[in-house]
Amino acid sequence: QLRLVESGGGLVQPGGSLRLSCAVSGSTLDHYGIGWFRRAPGKEREGVSSISVNDGRTNYADSVKGRFFVSSDIAKNTVYLQMSSLKPEDTGLYFCAAGESYSGIHSWAYDYWGQGTQVTVSS
Repeated sequence: QLRLVESGGGLVQPGGSLRLSCAVSGSTLDHYGIGWFRRAPGKEREGVSSISVNDGRTNYADSVKGRFFVSSDIAKNTVYLQMSSLKPEDTGLYFCAAGESYSGIHSWAYDYWGQGTQVTVSS
């Protein structure tokens, strides 16, 4: 059974940075696509970014392009989401998810989900 655990969330001021981690256990990372999603208060869950670990393809939501960067470390079985120039509207519960077929940031493509880590952007 694949297990995903997110970490790295917290409170940050607007313009600040955070790096989220998604540690994967139960299988090797390069078999999967990994997506990052977030749910803001009162809003639907939305796709933020994703990476096909095997070939390095990445996707980003328009709202985070140029500010967020997704990467993977196969040796550590971990995927990262580097977030910079954070805005209050980036606030939310951030989840990582894994799927055996890569389809970008569409949540239906992902079968395994972590519990989430909270990101709050506020002054």
